[in-house]
Parts: sequence; C-alpha cells; structure tokens
Amino acid sequence: MRHGCTEKDFTRRGVAWLLWGIPAAALILGSFIAPVPRMLLWTPAFAVAGVACVVNAAHCGGVHCYVTGPLYLLAAIATLLAGMEFVPLRSIWIGGAVVGGTILAYVPEWVRGKYLARA
Repeated sequence: MRHGCTEKDFTRRGVAWLLWGIPAAALILGSFIAPVPRMLLWTPAFAVAGVACVVNAAHCGGVHCYVTGPLYLLAAIATLLAGMEFVPLRSIWIGGAVVGGTILAYVPEWVRGKYLARA
C-alpha cells in the first residue's frame, strides 16, 4: 500500500456517505419512479459518484476507482441521453451495467490489493 493512502482515501473518511451513500440512495429511489424523474435523480447521482471515484483514483490510487469513476460518468451521460430520448437505452440496462461493472471493478483489488503503487 502506498504511504498515506489510507488517510487520503475518501472511502475511509466521513465524507464517503455524501459522495457515495446519498447517490446510492438516489439510484435506488430512482429505480422505482418514472423515466424523467429517474433521469433527474440518476444523472447527478452518477456524476457525483463518478467524479469522486476519479478524484480518489488520482489522489490515492484506489484500484476499483479507476474503473468505477469512468463507468459512473458514462452512466450519467447515458441516463441523461436516455431520459431525453436521444438514445433508446432502458434504465435496467444502465443499472445492470453499473452493478455488474462495479462488482467486476473490485476483482483486481482482491488479486492485487486495494491501491496501485506508483513510482
């Protein structure tokens, strides 16, 4: 583990509930409502979680964040485009890709460890 990563990792701080807990609650709530309100909940939820993961990956090197950050940002874009009916994506596909991608993002952590070593 890189020196100081535990202290820098947002997932280990009190702000984690704000960066991932509230977005997760919005995603769950959005799963049960109509497409337009779902877009209004999911787009910012995915964007906040995605930006937090990208920053966490850059700041600390959290392995899964290198996958989940871009995944969540793409999900925010896909949700917005689907909600505005620019693309024929169903929310179940977006949600399934996010859940599956998030699970797969943790596999390298189980194999290599939680943080990437940097030279």
